[in-house]
Amino acid sequence: QGFLTTKNGVRIGIAGHYVFEKGQPFALRDFSSLCIRVPHEIIGCAQEIYDTFLAKNLEDLLILSKPGQGKTTLLRDLSRILCENKKCNVLICDERGEIAEGDIGESADVFSFADKKNALEIGVRVMRPDVIITDELSTADYPAILQAKKSGVYIISSMHASKIEDVPKEILEEFSAIVLIDSKKIGKIKEYCFEE
Repeated sequence: QGFLTTKNGVRIGIAGHYVFEKGQPFALRDFSSLCIRVPHEIIGCAQEIYDTFLAKNLEDLLILSKPGQGKTTLLRDLSRILCENKKCNVLICDERGEIAEGDIGESADVFSFADKKNALEIGVRVMRPDVIITDELSTADYPAILQAKKSGVYIISSMHASKIEDVPKEILEEFSAIVLIDSKKIGKIKEYCFEE
C-alpha cells in the first residue's frame, strides 16, 4: 500500500517503482524517496468541533481537509473527549496504525491494520460500539460505512477534500455534520453543514 508504520505510529510513505500483478500493487522496488509523518497529540484541538456538533447529541460526523492538515490528530482528540464526556464505547478502526497513538480515552477499543470493511463489520458484532472512528474515508468504503450506520452505530471519519462540494453526494448524505478544517490552524472550523 506504499507505506510502513513503525514504532509509535510513525508512518513512512515510500515512492519508487510499483510492480502490479493482476491489476493490484504487488511490490515496490527501486525506492526513490520517503515521506515521514510523525503523529503527535494536541489535547483539546477537537474541542470546538465537539462543542459545535457532538456535545448535545451524538452525530455522524465527517471531517474534511487537504492532506497533512491534522485530521488524524483531531480524530484522536475526539475519541478522548467522547470517552471522557459521553462515557460511550468508542471503536477506532485504525487502518494505518496512527490514530491510536496517544490519549484516546479509557473506553476506546482499537482495531489496527484492518481494512475498513472487515473492521467495521467485525467491530459492530463483537465490540458493541456507540461510535466508530476511522480515518481517510474513500468511496470504496461507502458500503461498509452504510452497513455500520444501519446497525445503529454513529460514524466519525475524515476524508481528503478541499471543499465540501468535492465529496460525492452519496457520502455526504450519510453524515449529519460535515466540517471543513481551516488550513491555517488544526481544529479551526472553516466551513460546515449541519442537519439537526
